[in-house]
Amino acid sequence: MHFKILEIDHVVIRCDDLDNMVNFYRTVLGCPIEKEQRDIGLVQMRAGRSLIDLLAVGASIDRPDSGQPSEGRNMDHLCVRVEPFDADALRAHLEKHGARIGEEARRYGAEGFGPSLYLFDPEGNMVELKGPPEA
Repeated sequence: MHFKILEIDHVVIRCDDLDNMVNFYRTVLGCPIEKEQRDIGLVQMRAGRSLIDLLAVGASIDRPDSGQPSEGRNMDHLCVRVEPFDADALRAHLEKHGARIGEEARRYGAEGFGPSLYLFDPEGNMVELKGPPEA
């Protein structure tokens, strides 16, 4: 399987104080709010063509093994846009290289909803491979 990384789609940062972080990224860095899902503790901020997702610690989509900002581990995952996105071929490629593969699902990214596949690098950092947006 050959695929090409096009760009960083989004980065997810866990935060102790979601409102303070939203205020910082909006007022200091000029990132407008793209999408809010306060019920699950998530605010997505537009950063050019990419997104910075701010995720409240303890949010319903937070994972218990993902660390805490106070431990210096506040990046949840890195998402890169790939082409082509063929989930079966990607999975086979990753398995061939011994990568630990996570969940495949339809997720929202910088270009809208589309397919994605989680995997973990050798140090346990989560990486999301994001496919094209839905038409």
